[in-house]
Amino acid sequence: MRTLISGADVYDGTGAPPVKTDVLIEDGAISAIGKNLSADGAEIIDASGLALMPGIIDTHTHFDAQITWDAAVRPSPALGVTTIVMGNCGFTIAPCREKDRDLVMKNLTQVEGMSLDALRTGIDWGFETFPDYVAMLAQKGVVPNVACFLGHSSIRTYVMGAAATERAATPEEIAEMCAIVEQGMAAGAIGFATSTAPQHNGWAGVPMPSRLADDDELYALVGAMAKSGRGIFMLTKGNRTDVAYLEKLAAKTKRPIMIAALLHNSTNPTGTLDELTKIADARARGHELWGQVSCCPLTMDFTLKSAYPLESFDSWQPLMKLSVDDLITALKDTKLRDAVKAELASPAGVRLFNGEWDKIEVTEAASDANRALEHTTIAEIAAQRGVDPLDCMLDIAIDENLETIFTAVLLNSDEDAVGKMLTHPAASLGLSDAGAHLTFFCDAGFGLRLLGHWARDLGKMSLSDAVHELTGKAAKIFGIPGRGLIAEGYAADLLLFDPATVGRGQKKRIFDLPAGAHRLTTDAEGVHGVWINGVKAADASGMLANVAGSGDIITTFAA
Repeated sequence: MRTLISGADVYDGTGAPPVKTDVLIEDGAISAIGKNLSADGAEIIDASGLALMPGIIDTHTHFDAQITWDAAVRPSPALGVTTIVMGNCGFTIAPCREKDRDLVMKNLTQVEGMSLDALRTGIDWGFETFPDYVAMLAQKGVVPNVACFLGHSSIRTYVMGAAATERAATPEEIAEMCAIVEQGMAAGAIGFATSTAPQHNGWAGVPMPSRLADDDELYALVGAMAKSGRGIFMLTKGNRTDVAYLEKLAAKTKRPIMIAALLHNSTNPTGTLDELTKIADARARGHELWGQVSCCPLTMDFTLKSAYPLESFDSWQPLMKLSVDDLITALKDTKLRDAVKAELASPAGVRLFNGEWDKIEVTEAASDANRALEHTTIAEIAAQRGVDPLDCMLDIAIDENLETIFTAVLLNSDEDAVGKMLTHPAASLGLSDAGAHLTFFCDAGFGLRLLGHWARDLGKMSLSDAVHELTGKAAKIFGIPGRGLIAEGYAADLLLFDPATVGRGQKKRIFDLPAGAHRLTTDAEGVHGVWINGVKAADASGMLANVAGSGDIITTFAA
């Protein structure tokens, strides 16, 4: 199959200015680049007035479960994404013993906002070990290219069972985990991922397993990854694993470290930039640390049945174990409300929410009586009623049996600050969280937002630099060979778009998950074509019907 894309402004992924030229695709790869190319028998696409770039590499996704029932991992390919990295934060589904499947699914329900019914109905459990999982995906076929992290919480649960959320590991258990990491790296994992973040809680509010790991365990597991001579360590950090700690780890293992999630918090306005400065200082000392940042505001839909913005509060932890009826009773308790208010009175930079009630609105009321409240902030409603904002939100929710949908703009709302983060030399763009928090938000179109909003509309960076962030830079950091550039011999992973209109559309709720579960999604704007290994996966109308599984399971990486 041959395709000639003619007359596009080609952004090659290096950060260089565009060149108006032709690109010839043959047998899944870029075979020639030049003006006035001829290709007998090729499909010719007139790309005059359009821009051509390498396909977007999404380095922070959670498609590990979805990909077992949806090879296309919708909506990402339609949004220009041609390569995904899964297993971030260490929240994977492999390895997994049969007896632990329900626990793993319940944890994903809590920490990643996934539907338990969808997971139970949809996941194909045709594997136990990580090598089994990789082999299954290769056999089933995938639409985008896929690279997989080894997930700390999954490995810990595989070795320790329910005790993974209760205690430190023994030396014998650490040794068993190390063997699994070495086995996974040999099977083609891109690296090892974990989380020490306090907001990462599993089923019934228990900490995700990785949060129970001590220094001996963490150093041993990253060291096991490093034995392969390659691999990147990805961490969503808490206070214990600060930049100084991670620099020591990088020095010991000689491996790059990707630090997430660096999001701007208005209650700690310099915090993230200070972190990036520390990371830059470590890099200057010869240690490859990166700070992973987002170009999207952290906007989240939620109900009080799963109040993600409040789940890191100590006072909220007991509520996460309750049924709806018991939760409603608990939320009426003035002592509980006073405890939450007391925590809100002391803002914490690592918390998602610190009482910014002007950033939470009623999005969907469950009753006609409250319809007038929609798209009004809690701060405004509370002021109108003359009540405390927390009481206001809880009372609205209780009145509607906790069915009210709220939207919170939690982090990254200050665009001046976010612009500085995006252009910081120690920053790496990611954090789409695609595949997770499906009922809360959809940032799978982060790349289109960078191209349209940040490069075109705000001018915070050139289009060439934006393309580089999404493609060549990402491929180099993560050691993904043969992708991320428009160059002869490279894979034909390509995105054709209109620079004047490119962007992500408005979010919308659809009901296409297994068991009829719903999710938020978004459409692309200004996208004219997406090719994965030379096969067209999407056009201006969206994902092509019956798109073939042209993607590769990437198991070979640069050292």
